[in-house]
Amino acid sequence: MKYVTARRAGLVTCHACGRVEPRVRFVTPQHCGRCGATLHSRNPDSLMRTWALLIAAALLYIPANLLPVMHTSSLLGSEDDTIMSGVVYFWTSGDWPLAVIVFIASIMVPMLKLSVLALLTITTQRRSRWRPEQRTTLYRIVEQIGRWSMLDIFVITLTIALVRFKSLAVITAGPGAIAFGSVVILTMMASMQFDPRLIWDNVDRNTQKNSGSEP
Repeated sequence: MKYVTARRAGLVTCHACGRVEPRVRFVTPQHCGRCGATLHSRNPDSLMRTWALLIAAALLYIPANLLPVMHTSSLLGSEDDTIMSGVVYFWTSGDWPLAVIVFIASIMVPMLKLSVLALLTITTQRRSRWRPEQRTTLYRIVEQIGRWSMLDIFVITLTIALVRFKSLAVITAGPGAIAFGSVVILTMMASMQFDPRLIWDNVDRNTQKNSGSEP
């Protein structure tokens, strides 16, 4: 199946305002006629930047789940809770809807986002022509749901505010919350750095050969 991409049609999109303009081969660098931003046929060093952010996020994902995200001090003593222990507490106390929401948003979504972005980066780097439409859809889904990973941080903040308001205990955020927030930010940045147009460059071998000399 033949796909007509903007690159093959001699067009380039502005990353700042979204304007599509004809690619002028002999003008380097070419600037957007609307906002003046520098135009790139593809994001410079997209795969390298995505890999760097993904590796950093994967390394921080381990302490984010092992270190406590919340420290509780009361008359009965002190207790440290990780994300998983919080899910178990909500489940055993009868708040299973909240437990499911926190588990999906704080455990499954970051892990799936890391896996999907790694899959997209590997297949693109290997110049795979496997299911470009489905891979593009995966990227769009990851880009949309990534922001919901911060739900666990919102739950911690809300719990701290409620408990302090009732004066029952003192709850502070732990180092796991910082690591988890860093994972979310890094994965969001990785999805922003990944250029989904690279998926389509290798769909057709003839397209790849023709575009090999393009900047």
